[in-house]
Amino acid sequence: MLEKSRLSKRPYLVRAMHEWMGDSGHTPYIVIDPTVDGVSVPKEHVKDGKIVLNISETAAHNLKLSNNSVSFRTRFEGVPYDVWAPMSAVLGIYARETGQGMIFSHDADNVEVAESPELQEGIEDSRSRPHLTIVK
Repeated sequence: MLEKSRLSKRPYLVRAMHEWMGDSGHTPYIVIDPTVDGVSVPKEHVKDGKIVLNISETAAHNLKLSNNSVSFRTRFEGVPYDVWAPMSAVLGIYARETGQGMIFSHDADNVEVAESPELQEGIEDSRSRPHLTIVK
């Protein structure tokens, strides 16, 4: 078992983002690295070394987002398929409608928040201005 200090944040962030997207009425998608050992996805749907999967309630049946893996049953071109991937293979989660989500590096503790380009520009602009004010 992992030490508590070495416990990965990734599964907790994936579950939180999935719940937030569902509550917001958005469609959650995850990006999986199919080259990680143990990943079970249809290889014919892999593009550019990644596969993007819809994990909404209507698309991913019996979805399990455990600390160790992601698993669910879905259909590809009408054919049922059991998807399984270790949590370390999850490269990101985002909402289809907005593009907002999180991108994970292969180092489980490095996380980037993915936002629309307009929001990224706003964040960068706000960082360049001072935030201190004089209070008398």
